[in-house]
This record gives sequence, C-alpha cells and structure tokens, in this order.
Amino acid sequence: QVQLAESGGGLGEAGGSLRLSCAASGRTFSGATMGWFRQAPGKGREFVSYINWNGARTFYADSAKGRFTISRDNAKNTLFLQMDSLKPEDTAVYYCAIKIYGPSYGDDDAKTYDYWGQGTQVTVSS
Repeated sequence: QVQLAESGGGLGEAGGSLRLSCAASGRTFSGATMGWFRQAPGKGREFVSYINWNGARTFYADSAKGRFTISRDNAKNTLFLQMDSLKPEDTAVYYCAIKIYGPSYGDDDAKTYDYWGQGTQVTVSS
C-alpha cells in the first residue's frame, strides 16, 4: 500500500509561483513513475507532468511546458511541482499519482496510475 499526501497549494497571483509537494509512504516510491494531474471545476482530470523513477525522464502537457518543473527526491520520498508564471487557467485541484503496477506506457494517462493523493487546491487570481 502506498499513501500520497499533497501540500503547497493555495492562492497565487497571475505571474507568480507556487511549489507543490507530494509526500509518499511505502518502499516502492524510488522505483516508480510519478505524475501530476489537475482537475478544474466542471472539467475532467487532465495530465500535467510525469517523471520516471530516477528523474532522468520528464514530460509536460503543453499547458505546463516552459512554466512548470517536476522533480523528485527519492531519499525523502517526495515529489515536487514548481509552478512559475501562473495563469488563472491553472486554477484547479492538483493531484499526485504513482504507478507501481500499471503498464510502462501511457505515463500521461491517469488510468495507468495506481495510487492517488487527496489533492491540493490551487487558485490563481488575475
């Protein structure tokens, strides 16, 4: 069993920055792909970014490219999402997820992830 807990959300201003963290429990953290997804009001959950087990491979949605940076600290079992140049359309609940049993493909597909955090609200004012 893996438990994930996001933190760092809150109110930000357009053009500002926020840093999200996701603390994981369980020994399988260091070997697993992890991702960030978000869900805005009235919309489905959408992919933001993923990172492979050692951080050597990352990928971003077009909406996040050039503004967000995903990283991880396996020694501390923590995943991060640095969000810069925030926009009002970034307002959403942000979720971290981990893929332990899922397929090696589809790292941008929420259905391939096995465990999810409870989410943290990010609100960006214009």
